[in-house]
Amino acid sequence: MRYRAAVLHAMGARHSIEEVELQPLAPGDVLIRLHASGLCHTDLEVIEGALPYPLPIVLGHEGAGVVEQVGAAVTHVKPGDHVVCSWNPHCGHCFYCERDQPILCEPFTRHQPAGRLLDGGSRYRLAGHRLVHHFSTTSTHAQYTVVPESGAIAVPHEIPFDRACLIGCGVMTGVGAAVRLAKVEPGSTAVVVGCGAVGLHAIQGARLQQADAIVAIDRDPARLALARICGATHLLGPAQGDAAAHIDAVKALTAGRGADFVFECAGAEAALQLSLDCTRPGGSLTILGKVNVDKKVSLRFGSMMGERRIVRSSYGGARPRRDFPWLARLYLDGRLKLDELITQRLPLERIDEGFDAMRLGRTLRTVLEIAH
Repeated sequence: MRYRAAVLHAMGARHSIEEVELQPLAPGDVLIRLHASGLCHTDLEVIEGALPYPLPIVLGHEGAGVVEQVGAAVTHVKPGDHVVCSWNPHCGHCFYCERDQPILCEPFTRHQPAGRLLDGGSRYRLAGHRLVHHFSTTSTHAQYTVVPESGAIAVPHEIPFDRACLIGCGVMTGVGAAVRLAKVEPGSTAVVVGCGAVGLHAIQGARLQQADAIVAIDRDPARLALARICGATHLLGPAQGDAAAHIDAVKALTAGRGADFVFECAGAEAALQLSLDCTRPGGSLTILGKVNVDKKVSLRFGSMMGERRIVRSSYGGARPRRDFPWLARLYLDGRLKLDELITQRLPLERIDEGFDAMRLGRTLRTVLEIAH
């Protein structure tokens, strides 16, 4: 079987839309006919060389589609199911999986950075049988993908594919951080620093948890306007002053203490320091943003004192089989906003236009609509 995919052959290069040849499925594999794939900053990090991966590779880790075929050992999904891809499949029986930390699954952390599936193999080849690497075990910028069974999560047929695909990363990370990890309490004060794809969903999570005050901090007025739509009660940007002014504003809302729950979603040293300074003693800071893994950051040590609870999370405490259907149902019930966050839809062949817009900050969420 052959299908079209966006293949990256060199760092900094444009994608090449070409035919990929599918290799035979293993017993635990699921073949998905993709209909939508979201562009994410993590993809861009690979393209620009900030996140090294072996090449050639098919990027993409926010995909939704229909199960086409399953391996002999697959039991959780069947052909015809609508599914969202999870970029963190797990084996279920290693040291970390047995301790309910699937994000740290040993086969995943061993093979995923090498562009392989959980069993260490690849199912993709180019002409001449040249190996093509998987990205985050998903590789969704393509007409089809092969994922492990634990990476194919059934969701209701009613949710459109272009909305469903977003659940697989940004939505899960942001909403999950507020609901599953931090467990924002009703009546509390929450602050979200950075209102991009993840931050806006952290705001939605805080709203779902009935936080009394939700403060959104960002430099972009357009993103602050979206933050209001997502549930923010207070907006802080350049018009409201600098970081010191933002800290004062948060303290003024909280009798001088600082926020109960803070979510750092900007991925910058200054944003991390601001987040710490906004967190009250005894409060909770969840770090969702990231900088280059080799970059050192300098923070004021005193801002980490006061019994603050600090957690770094990559996936918002995700348990995809539990959480993806829940998030889809929240959307279908009108309690989770996704439509308003999609600013651009493109065919697979125009994938690089989407990344160009991302570099310039001209889009929040771009979704590839994949034709067959």
